[in-house]
Amino acid sequence: MAWQRTQTQFFALPVSALWEVLRDPARVPEWNLAIARLDPRTQPAAAGTELDLVPAGDVIGPIHARTAPPAVITRVDEGSSLTWRQPQPGGYLLVRWSLREVSGGCELTQLVSVSGLASPLFAQTAAKPIAANFAQNCARLYTLAGGTDMQDLRVVIAGGHGFLGSRAAADLHCRGHQVTILTRSVRKESPYRQLPWDGRNQGPWAGALYAQGRPTAVLNLAGELVDLPPTPENIKRLRSSRVESTRALVEASAALPRPLAAFLQSSTTAIFADAGEALLTESSPLPVGSRALPQMTGVARPWEEAVAGANAERVNILRTSLVFEQESPLVDRLSLLAQAGLGGSVAGGRQWVSWIHLADWLRIVRACLGLEEGAALPQGVINLAAPHPVRNTEMMALLRARVAPGVMKKIGLPTPKPVLAAGAVLLHTDPALGTTGRHVTSEVLEAAGFEFEHPTFADALRGIFG
Repeated sequence: MAWQRTQTQFFALPVSALWEVLRDPARVPEWNLAIARLDPRTQPAAAGTELDLVPAGDVIGPIHARTAPPAVITRVDEGSSLTWRQPQPGGYLLVRWSLREVSGGCELTQLVSVSGLASPLFAQTAAKPIAANFAQNCARLYTLAGGTDMQDLRVVIAGGHGFLGSRAAADLHCRGHQVTILTRSVRKESPYRQLPWDGRNQGPWAGALYAQGRPTAVLNLAGELVDLPPTPENIKRLRSSRVESTRALVEASAALPRPLAAFLQSSTTAIFADAGEALLTESSPLPVGSRALPQMTGVARPWEEAVAGANAERVNILRTSLVFEQESPLVDRLSLLAQAGLGGSVAGGRQWVSWIHLADWLRIVRACLGLEEGAALPQGVINLAAPHPVRNTEMMALLRARVAPGVMKKIGLPTPKPVLAAGAVLLHTDPALGTTGRHVTSEVLEAAGFEFEHPTFADALRGIFG
């Protein structure tokens, strides 16, 4: 049995700048907070050098330091890659960092894997912590390697500590843009400038929307997580957290001495509620009456309307579908179901699932900011959805084939509606997240000639699971 995760990040830096940091394992704790120590026993570190590995954590760190054998650098390709591994009972943990030049900079690929009979245990305790938070780790590494905010465009992200916000922040930071996070809770480990705000009232944070001589864009992802039972109180909470934060940003933009370069307003394809077999694009009408589910259309419509009046050279409303990538809460939850043998269809499995891979989501965001070469997108509403939606049955079958053990790859227990409803009560969530569906694609992206890196769901899963 084995576990593996491969991740890649672009840096607006030469290979040589990153190599100066990566070549010294002792510097790893400066950019990967899951490792407290990775000290070479001899210097300079080279193939055959033993490493004292101490994971972060008050419990696992001391235990590991006392009981585990040293790690060993197994290979060094000067200027391009370094590999080290540590024996585990019946197998080993392996980490490899590889660099390659690309247009405008370089790419770092990190491979983390475990093998052996105890790999499920060591995947959880050793490999996953090292692989986790890769995007934020790369943001720290960019700064350590001498990266600066050399680009003119500054980007302010509201909701920058969430899954999408943290990935967008790292992507832009590693490309040389100054990133500022507006947050209700400042995190000391964050590699970005942070400003506190309450998502409602004006305050000192509003000054971040302007810098003399430099354009500023806003990416608004603020809002409560939708994973709540659809009670009137929760629906009001979901709606107000989005509408009030958007209005606060719009009000702040009105006071600026120059318009924002762009205002990117988050939304969701769930605005179409449960759409059945309808084929939906940006020009499709929104549901009304009983078809407009309060926790979907009732939240997303006023969220989009709240951006009216933004003082910006361009405004885009980004209707995001389900985003798939490593470490996403969605992928983690679905994978857990498949691994437990519950990866069958949900509520009959006929409902359409519109989705997008994170890499394409980031490319669309960059294109809206004018940062994606060869991809010019218009203002207005854009559906961030891949061109080939899948039915729930197909989605679960493809996922099972990737993550489920043994015979469960082909067979997974289905989850009927009554079971889903009961589970939603236990998990304190909304069963409609699993029972509703919509076939959403983007005529805007197609007309602009946007080419997806991951156009099919099978291709997206290959990118996620390798």
